[in-house]
This record gives sequence, C-alpha cells and structure tokens, in this order.
Amino acid sequence: MATFFSKLFGRKSASVVGIDIGTSSIKIVQLAKKGGQAILETYGELALGPYGNKEVGQATNLPPEKIAEALLDVLRESKATATSAGLAIPFGSSLITAIEMPAASQKQFAQMVPLEARKYVPVPITEVALDWWVIPKPTDKPAEFGEEAVKATQSEKVDVLLVAIHNETLARYQTIVNRASLATSFFEIEIFSTIRSSAESNTMTQMIIDLGAAATKIYIVEQGIIRASHVVNRGGQDVTRAMSQSMGVTVQVAEVIKRDMSKVPADKKTDTANTISLTLDYIFSEAHQVMFNYQRKYKKDVSKAVVVGGGGMLQGILTYAEARLQTKVELGDPFGKTEAPSFLSEVLKTTGPEFAVAVGVALRKIGELE
Repeated sequence: MATFFSKLFGRKSASVVGIDIGTSSIKIVQLAKKGGQAILETYGELALGPYGNKEVGQATNLPPEKIAEALLDVLRESKATATSAGLAIPFGSSLITAIEMPAASQKQFAQMVPLEARKYVPVPITEVALDWWVIPKPTDKPAEFGEEAVKATQSEKVDVLLVAIHNETLARYQTIVNRASLATSFFEIEIFSTIRSSAESNTMTQMIIDLGAAATKIYIVEQGIIRASHVVNRGGQDVTRAMSQSMGVTVQVAEVIKRDMSKVPADKKTDTANTISLTLDYIFSEAHQVMFNYQRKYKKDVSKAVVVGGGGMLQGILTYAEARLQTKVELGDPFGKTEAPSFLSEVLKTTGPEFAVAVGVALRKIGELE
C-alpha cells in the first residue's frame, strides 16, 4: 500500500508520522504535505499482546524497550519512511481539569497558573510538566483550541484548562522514540489528537466516545473546546473477553468475530448478545450521565455523539449507542481530513475510528510544516 501511495502522488520531500501507543496495539499514520493538503502515504497497526506473551487484542503493560521494538516493527511493516514524528500520551497518564481564575494577561497567567495548580496536582509541581489554555467564551463562531480569546477587560473570571503530565511519563515516551530513532517535536495527550481528527469544526456541541481496549474515554466538545471528560474503566477488551467466555473460543478468535457478528453460531447468538450488553450497558450509562451533567450545568443539548477507537468496530454499536443515549450517533471519520485515493474511501471509513488518535497527531505534525 505504501508503494502504491508513493507512485500515485509522487515522491514526497517532507513526510511526518503520528504515533498512538495504546494498551493493546500501536497505530501509526504517515502524512505528507502537497498543495496545502495532508496526503495519506501509509498507515499501520500492530497488536502488542504477543510482545507480552498474551493474545492479540489483550491489553498489556510493556516496558519501553518492548514498545520500541513493536514500534519499529509496525513502521517497517507499513513501509513508513518518515523519522519526523509526534506521539500521543494516554489520557490516563495525565491530569486535565478546568479551573476558574481572575482574568489576566498572558504574562500574569504564566506566574499565577503554577501557584494555582498546586491545589489540583497531587504531586510536587517540580515533578510534572504543566501547560494551560484560557477557554474562550462561547460565541457564534468556532474558536481554535488554545487561542487567547478572553481578554482581561472582558470578564472578571475566566476558565482555564490545566494540563499536567508527570516527568517520569515524558521520560518513558522519550526513551521509546529514542530507541526507535525518531525525532519528536512534541508529546500530546490523546484527547487533543482525537478532537482534532474527529470533532467537527462548528458551533455544535458533540460527545466523543473513544472505546479503547482497557478503558473508554468520554469527551464533550463545544467549538473545539473540551467542556467535560470522563474515563470508564471498561472497553473493547471486556467485550472480547465476554464473547470469548460465552462462545468458548480464544480471545483472538473473539476479536475477529466481534467485527462480524454473522460468525456467531445460531445457538449462541442470544447468550452472546446478552453478554455483550452487560459491558456496553455500563459504558453507555456512564456516557449518558456525563451528557446529562453537561446539559444540566450549561443548559445546552449535545447535538450528536461520535464513536472512535477499536471498540467502534463492534457490529451494531451505533444502533445500540443511539438507543442508550437518545441522540444521533455516528462513527468518526479521521481519514476524511486527509487526501487519499477515492476507491479506498470506504476502507478508510471502516478503519478510521481505530486511527483517530494517530491521525490527529499526524495532522498536528504536518501543520508544523507551514
């Protein structure tokens, strides 16, 4: 596929790669820039289970050396050539919270935020890397995330999004990219990557449900700005395990069947459906509660929900989610923000939800070429 893309679009002088290291797999997306467009050159995914003596689809907790080995393997197998990279850090490895502060200038915020952060960060401030953004006030037009849309003269109080990542976490991922001989200009928390690739740039309020292997991340986004976030400690792996036990098959086989429920034997369809429902009911009841709390706090409806992540590949997930959330639900289409051969559009739409984070990272990285 990489060879095909190269022949179709010609040799690129500048390519970048976005990397998403999950608990069950590594995903990479390589983009190039041509005529102001992000051109998809190649992409790939590799299960991490076998690197930790587990089955495909199972979550792992591998040391940096093993992850670097897997990263090199997926880069080679997908024929990725870029060494300029960006990498996503798991949402669970960070602290993100909105805090209310007096309106001030950027210079004043730089002095005030570290002091205020001590109230929210459970470890010494010297042990974490801090970042922050003023959250723009709602307007009729979408705002770019992170811009200074609120001035001190406009309001006495403003909301500030505070982000903290432990230095040990940053060092761990730096070790991985060093061992893979990659040059990274940034590490980004996956929530921002997902929003960049999967949220629409308009004024509607959207919920993004990232069904990962070990956990489900739920975000509410308004005008590109995070308004709420929540983690559910259940994900696609729990569905796969439940199917494995219900059907008496291996986890690897259950992972395949999960994407094509027609392979479930007739005498096991009811039991399998009920087993899957136990996990999904819990996840979507949590999502519904997040939506309800947002609507109660801000007096606004959530226009739709977007499902991404490997769990989005579960057949029938959209119908199931719509029934539980009572709102429009659709699959994310991250590759829709890239240019690729038209005859691959259906394949990329099907595969896209799994690559939401990797595409989002690559889009940010390609933006650095401007």
